[in-house]
Amino acid sequence: MASVNSRSGFCNSNSTFYSKRTPIPLPPNPSLDVTTFISSQAHRGRIAFIDASTGQNLTFSELWRAVESVSDCLSEIGIRKGHVVLLLSPNSILFPVVCLSVMSLGAIITTTNPLNTSNEIAKQIKDSNPVLAFTTSQLLPKIAAAAKKLPIVLMDEERVDSVGKVRRLVEMMKKEPSGNRVMERVDQDDTATLLYSSGTTGMSKGVISSHRNLIAMVQTIVNRFGSDDGEQRFICTVPMFHIYGLAAFATGLLAYGSTIIVLSKFEMHEMMSAIGKYQATSLPLVPPILVAMVNGADQIKAKYDLSSLHTVLCGGAPLSKEVTEGFAEKYPTVKILQGYGLTESTGIGASTDTVEESRRYGTAGKLSASMEGRIVDPVTGQILGPNQTGELWLKGPSIMKGYFSNEEATSSTLDSEGWLRTGDLCYIDEDGFIFVVDRLKELIKYKGYQVAPAELEALLLTHPEITDAAVIPFPDKEVGQFPMAYVVRKTGSSLSEKSIMEFVAKQVAPYKRIRKVAFVSSIPKNPSGKILRKDLIKLATSNSKL
Repeated sequence: MASVNSRSGFCNSNSTFYSKRTPIPLPPNPSLDVTTFISSQAHRGRIAFIDASTGQNLTFSELWRAVESVSDCLSEIGIRKGHVVLLLSPNSILFPVVCLSVMSLGAIITTTNPLNTSNEIAKQIKDSNPVLAFTTSQLLPKIAAAAKKLPIVLMDEERVDSVGKVRRLVEMMKKEPSGNRVMERVDQDDTATLLYSSGTTGMSKGVISSHRNLIAMVQTIVNRFGSDDGEQRFICTVPMFHIYGLAAFATGLLAYGSTIIVLSKFEMHEMMSAIGKYQATSLPLVPPILVAMVNGADQIKAKYDLSSLHTVLCGGAPLSKEVTEGFAEKYPTVKILQGYGLTESTGIGASTDTVEESRRYGTAGKLSASMEGRIVDPVTGQILGPNQTGELWLKGPSIMKGYFSNEEATSSTLDSEGWLRTGDLCYIDEDGFIFVVDRLKELIKYKGYQVAPAELEALLLTHPEITDAAVIPFPDKEVGQFPMAYVVRKTGSSLSEKSIMEFVAKQVAPYKRIRKVAFVSSIPKNPSGKILRKDLIKLATSNSKL
């Protein structure tokens, strides 16, 4: 390790980037589950969860008692280590109780999106084979339609008479812990969660995360935020069924006594009101919401009390210099911290941990503690150095064990040494900051050259008459694919297709030129702000004469 560059973290002898954060040793005891690990952390916190709409709360002592009681009940009805339990629910203060209880037994939690159809839920049930499901009375019909015989525990108070024998979470929580349940040894290597990674790349796949993966993630979160003085109060709008919500809000932040203010769904007014009402200090966001906060800053500041807020945590997509500076100007007392992670890396990978680091505009941050990175040429497989662009590979204690019963997908994503191919095209600069250029799968192949849509999109956005843009591969018999742009013009602009092509041609290599333009009123994006290029490709090709 003598040849590690102190600035970039790059080691010449094995072409690996090492994290410059202080390494965090994992707990030495191999027999440790993540619930026990979190509950044994010392802190001064009193209230764990607050329901933003009702004000109902759960103190830490109530939370751990509830987990103890629910674990006992689950054990009594025969839930054992290795069993899968399905959780279908919007965010609630009881969501974490279920997760922590199931994991403490060595059973495996699998979550699913409340917006999924019963067909999509049936697919996940068939794949993961759960023995029990926790859900709400409103979502119960979806599970009943997907799997008639699956035993159910209801998470809300409402009486449901039409259903057969249904257990209730509130009853389970009231049970006196007996202390004589079947205790099975749970190892850090055992599976804790089975989260299905979004099917943006083909079929949705179950990601197997171990207790060790989650413990490493909790340690990273505690190290990142735990040193802040005073009581931390986090607004939780991100879905708990998603890795970011599950990793941070249902588990990680509890380890150092934070209070989590839970919103059952994202709604701008409710979120802003909750900041003032509960004196929240930290707000996790995806880029589109941050942009909305900048654009509507004057109205927002006039209407809501944001005086307690000091940090905004942003993930999902990189932030531009304009947005970062715009936010700093409108909210000078609030710092923005970036984060980068995948379901496959238990939600961590890189982050900016200070205002100074966040001033590296467009960065995803520096490698998280104990994480190693490589930049690999996607064509030749050659391992590259600083400021060279290739696929980011990650290795560390939070990298998943693999995809559930999918050997083929596992071997194409994890290599034999444990390196995870992220599918993101990145470079790491001379100071160890990671920049995500694009998704590898979205590269345009023009005569064998690779063109990154995001690079051309960024260039188009510098044009004074363009408000938004997306670039897609357009199929062509001669060259394979060429870049096509969808453009949203500023109101009143009569910018032509030809002038846009010329604007780009002056600034890029010939193979990167945009060869077709279409004007649209808006660019389709997913909730975390990523452009839905698949939809635009469909639109473009359905109109073509190919």
